[in-house]
Amino acid sequence: MSRHPTVKWAQRSDKVYITVELPDAEDVKVKLDPHGKFFFSATSGPSKTPYEVEIDLFESVDVNESKASVSSRCICYMVKKAESKWWNRLIKQEGKTPVYLKVDWDKWVDEDEDKGGADDMDFGDFNFNSLNMGDTDDNYGGGSDMEEETTEESKVAEKIVEEEENAEKDKEAASEVKKNYV
Repeated sequence: MSRHPTVKWAQRSDKVYITVELPDAEDVKVKLDPHGKFFFSATSGPSKTPYEVEIDLFESVDVNESKASVSSRCICYMVKKAESKWWNRLIKQEGKTPVYLKVDWDKWVDEDEDKGGADDMDFGDFNFNSLNMGDTDDNYGGGSDMEEETTEESKVAEKIVEEEENAEKDKEAASEVKKNYV
Protein backbone atom coordinates (compact mmCIF):
# COMPACT_ATOMS: atom_id res chain seq x y z
CA MET A 1 0.00 0.00 0.00
CA SER A 2 1.35 3.45 -0.90
CA ARG A 3 1.51 6.53 1.27
CA HIS A 4 0.51 10.10 0.48
CA PRO A 5 3.33 12.66 0.37
CA THR A 6 2.72 16.20 1.61
CA VAL A 7 1.41 18.31 -1.27
CA LYS A 8 1.50 22.11 -1.10
CA TRP A 9 -0.27 24.43 -3.51
CA ALA A 10 -0.67 28.09 -4.39
CA GLN A 11 -2.34 29.85 -7.29
CA ARG A 12 -2.29 32.85 -9.53
CA SER A 13 -5.08 33.81 -11.91
CA ASP A 14 -3.41 31.90 -14.76
CA LYS A 15 -1.59 29.04 -13.01
CA VAL A 16 -1.39 26.73 -10.02
CA TYR A 17 1.83 25.74 -8.24
CA ILE A 18 1.86 22.20 -6.89
CA THR A 19 4.82 21.09 -4.77
CA VAL A 20 5.17 17.47 -3.68
CA GLU A 21 7.49 17.30 -0.67
CA LEU A 22 9.35 14.02 -0.91
CA PRO A 23 13.10 14.05 -0.24
CA ASP A 24 15.28 11.67 -2.27
CA ALA A 25 12.40 10.62 -4.51
CA GLU A 26 13.19 7.95 -7.10
CA ASP A 27 11.18 6.52 -10.00
CA VAL A 28 9.18 9.76 -10.17
CA LYS A 29 6.10 9.67 -12.40
CA VAL A 30 3.97 12.76 -12.92
CA LYS A 31 0.93 12.81 -15.18
CA LEU A 32 -1.47 15.60 -15.96
CA ASP A 33 -4.46 15.45 -18.28
CA PRO A 34 -6.40 18.37 -19.79
CA HIS A 35 -9.46 17.61 -17.64
CA GLY A 36 -7.44 18.41 -14.51
CA LYS A 37 -6.46 14.94 -13.33
CA PHE A 38 -3.06 15.18 -11.58
CA PHE A 39 -1.21 11.98 -10.72
CA PHE A 40 2.12 11.58 -8.90
CA SER A 41 4.00 8.47 -7.82
CA ALA A 42 7.52 7.80 -6.58
CA THR A 43 9.54 5.79 -4.08
CA SER A 44 11.67 7.17 -1.29
CA GLY A 45 13.90 6.06 1.54
CA PRO A 46 16.15 3.04 2.01
CA SER A 47 13.18 0.65 1.90
CA LYS A 48 11.87 2.24 -1.33
CA THR A 49 8.56 3.15 0.27
CA PRO A 50 5.96 3.88 -2.44
CA TYR A 51 4.19 7.25 -2.43
CA GLU A 52 1.24 8.18 -4.58
CA VAL A 53 -1.29 10.97 -4.91
CA GLU A 54 -4.12 11.53 -7.36
CA ILE A 55 -5.94 14.85 -7.43
CA ASP A 56 -8.91 15.99 -9.49
CA LEU A 57 -8.10 19.65 -9.98
CA PHE A 58 -10.90 22.22 -9.71
CA GLU A 59 -11.01 22.93 -13.45
CA SER A 60 -9.31 21.96 -16.71
CA VAL A 61 -5.68 22.80 -17.46
CA ASP A 62 -3.34 23.40 -20.39
CA VAL A 63 -1.02 20.38 -20.36
CA ASN A 64 1.31 21.77 -23.06
CA GLU A 65 2.07 24.97 -21.10
CA SER A 66 2.56 23.19 -17.75
CA LYS A 67 6.05 22.38 -16.48
CA ALA A 68 7.62 20.06 -13.90
CA SER A 69 10.91 20.24 -11.99
CA VAL A 70 12.36 17.41 -9.92
CA SER A 71 14.96 18.16 -7.22
CA SER A 72 16.43 16.15 -4.36
CA ARG A 73 13.94 17.67 -1.86
CA CYS A 74 10.71 18.10 -3.81
CA ILE A 75 8.88 17.90 -7.12
CA CYS A 76 7.48 21.23 -8.31
CA TYR A 77 4.79 21.54 -10.94
CA MET A 78 3.56 24.74 -12.54
CA VAL A 79 0.13 23.91 -13.93
CA LYS A 80 -1.20 26.38 -16.49
CA LYS A 81 -4.96 26.93 -16.13
CA ALA A 82 -7.04 26.50 -19.28
CA GLU A 83 -8.93 29.67 -18.34
CA SER A 84 -7.32 32.56 -16.43
CA LYS A 85 -9.48 32.92 -13.35
CA TRP A 86 -9.21 32.25 -9.64
CA TRP A 87 -10.34 28.85 -8.42
CA ASN A 88 -12.35 28.55 -5.21
CA ARG A 89 -10.15 25.63 -4.15
CA LEU A 90 -7.55 23.29 -5.65
CA ILE A 91 -9.69 20.17 -5.91
CA LYS A 92 -13.17 19.44 -7.26
CA GLN A 93 -14.12 17.55 -4.14
CA GLU A 94 -16.10 19.70 -1.73
CA GLY A 95 -15.96 19.36 2.02
CA LYS A 96 -12.93 18.54 4.11
CA THR A 97 -9.58 18.88 2.35
CA PRO A 98 -7.35 15.77 2.51
CA VAL A 99 -4.79 15.98 5.35
CA TYR A 100 -1.81 15.71 3.01
CA LEU A 101 -2.91 18.79 1.02
CA LYS A 102 -1.69 22.15 2.37
CA VAL A 103 -1.46 25.77 1.25
CA ASP A 104 2.03 26.86 0.19
CA TRP A 105 2.22 30.19 2.01
CA ASP A 106 5.70 30.87 0.57
CA LYS A 107 4.20 31.10 -2.93
CA TRP A 108 0.72 32.31 -2.06
CA VAL A 109 -0.52 35.63 -3.47
CA ASP A 110 -3.99 36.97 -2.71
CA GLU A 111 -6.35 37.48 -5.61
CA ASP A 112 -6.37 41.27 -5.27
CA GLU A 113 -2.56 41.36 -5.20
CA ASP A 114 -2.33 39.20 -8.32
CA LYS A 115 -4.50 41.60 -10.32
CA GLY A 116 -2.52 44.68 -9.30
CA GLY A 117 -3.19 45.63 -5.71
CA ALA A 118 -2.07 48.70 -3.78
CA ASP A 119 1.54 48.42 -4.97
CA ASP A 120 0.48 49.19 -8.54
CA MET A 121 -1.81 52.10 -7.71
CA ASP A 122 -0.72 55.58 -8.78
CA PHE A 123 -1.34 58.11 -6.04
CA GLY A 124 0.28 60.92 -8.04
CA ASP A 125 1.09 63.98 -5.93
CA PHE A 126 -1.50 63.21 -3.25
CA ASN A 127 -0.33 64.46 0.15
CA PHE A 128 -1.44 62.11 2.92
CA ASN A 129 -0.40 64.65 5.58
CA SER A 130 -3.31 66.84 4.48
CA LEU A 131 -5.77 64.23 5.73
CA ASN A 132 -7.30 64.86 9.14
CA MET A 133 -7.01 61.44 10.74
CA GLY A 134 -8.94 62.42 13.89
CA ASP A 135 -6.04 64.11 15.71
CA THR A 136 -7.38 67.48 16.86
CA ASP A 137 -4.40 68.36 19.10
CA ASP A 138 -2.05 68.37 16.10
CA ASN A 139 0.48 66.27 18.06
CA TYR A 140 1.69 64.56 14.93
CA GLY A 141 1.57 67.51 12.53
CA GLY A 142 5.24 68.47 12.70
CA GLY A 143 6.45 65.09 13.84
CA SER A 144 8.72 66.53 16.55
CA ASP A 145 6.84 65.00 19.51
CA MET A 146 6.83 61.62 17.77
CA GLU A 147 10.54 61.86 17.02
CA GLU A 148 11.31 62.67 20.67
CA GLU A 149 9.29 59.63 21.82
CA THR A 150 11.04 57.39 19.31
CA THR A 151 14.48 58.66 20.38
CA GLU A 152 13.65 58.11 24.06
CA GLU A 153 12.31 54.62 23.33
CA SER A 154 15.49 53.84 21.37
CA LYS A 155 17.65 54.89 24.31
CA VAL A 156 15.66 52.67 26.68
CA ALA A 157 15.90 49.71 24.28
CA GLU A 158 19.67 50.20 23.91
CA LYS A 159 20.08 50.29 27.70
CA ILE A 160 18.11 47.02 28.08
CA VAL A 161 20.27 45.31 25.44
CA GLU A 162 23.43 46.59 27.14
CA GLU A 163 22.26 45.30 30.53
CA GLU A 164 21.45 41.88 29.04
CA GLU A 165 24.90 41.70 27.44
CA ASN A 166 26.55 42.63 30.74
CA ALA A 167 24.53 39.98 32.58
CA GLU A 168 25.65 37.37 30.04
CA LYS A 169 29.29 38.40 30.51
CA ASP A 170 28.88 38.12 34.29
CA LYS A 171 27.51 34.58 33.90
CA GLU A 172 30.45 33.60 31.72
CA ALA A 173 32.93 35.05 34.21
CA ALA A 174 31.26 33.23 37.10
CA SER A 175 31.41 30.00 35.11
CA GLU A 176 35.17 30.46 34.54
CA VAL A 177 35.76 31.11 38.26
CA LYS A 178 33.77 28.00 39.15
CA LYS A 179 35.85 25.89 36.73
CA ASN A 180 39.08 27.07 38.40
CA TYR A 181 37.89 26.01 41.85
CA VAL A 182 36.48 22.63 40.86
